[in-house]
Amino acid sequence: MKITQAAALERIASRIRMDIVQEVYYGKSGHLGGALSCADILSVLYFNEMNINPNEPHALNRDRFVLSKGHASAALYATLAEKGFITKDELLTFRNIESNLQGHPDMNKVPGVDMTSGSLGQGLSVANGMALASKMDQLGNRVYCLVGDGELEEGQIWEAAMTAAHYELDNLCVIVDCNKLQLTAPTKDVKGLNFEDIEQKFITFGFNTIVIDGHNIESIMKAFSVAEETKGKPTCIIAKTIKGKGVSFMENNVEWHGKAINDEEYGKAISELAPDHDSEVEFQNKIKENLSNK
Repeated sequence: MKITQAAALERIASRIRMDIVQEVYYGKSGHLGGALSCADILSVLYFNEMNINPNEPHALNRDRFVLSKGHASAALYATLAEKGFITKDELLTFRNIESNLQGHPDMNKVPGVDMTSGSLGQGLSVANGMALASKMDQLGNRVYCLVGDGELEEGQIWEAAMTAAHYELDNLCVIVDCNKLQLTAPTKDVKGLNFEDIEQKFITFGFNTIVIDGHNIESIMKAFSVAEETKGKPTCIIAKTIKGKGVSFMENNVEWHGKAINDEEYGKAISELAPDHDSEVEFQNKIKENLSNK
């Protein structure tokens, strides 16, 4: 059942963010900034947009999702747990050497993961293959691929963009998590890639291109609807986001691209993400208590 109320989707995004912070806290490593920035997008995708069923994770006609920016795996795992593909308790094993929830998602180990990813730049090529196969087999499903703006520095992205437009893959939707920061600096300072350049590049490469506020649930839903209605060409949704969204000391702070979080920071982050959800904060504290007793 699809959730259509923006307020409900916002609350789901808030829970996803809390779980992201929890994963990285217990895993003692991970990529918080870029995971937090895409939580709203994943909330809409998994609970409003995509045709998926956690009870049938391998259904042939299901929609597909490729997390090309695979280092944001904590966001995908949190979303899959919220949707019911995996358990919330499993999130506590994030990046443990014996866990299925590794730093980059593995399609052979985690239900709901449609593609193993992590090597930046490759996800759109894979998504093209899925979208083309769907058309050839007349499955009627859609394919969504989330890339980072820093990832657009990879040449393979643009080779794949040409292919998508050439084959008129109108069942393909690329979402750019445009948080304007990458590993060490703003994207514009690394290779001179400005926000305006991204929009114009996808237009030039033959995409229906939509620019939105990546934290506005209603705007995200509308953009996906427009993408579905577009025929004859793929769609690129450029989502303007904030790296580290929801946690004041992480927002727009390049230091939080990939950094562990200590006890004090964890407590502050959870309190900021759930100030009005006392029961959820209490639940987080119980998990912490149970873990410390094991």
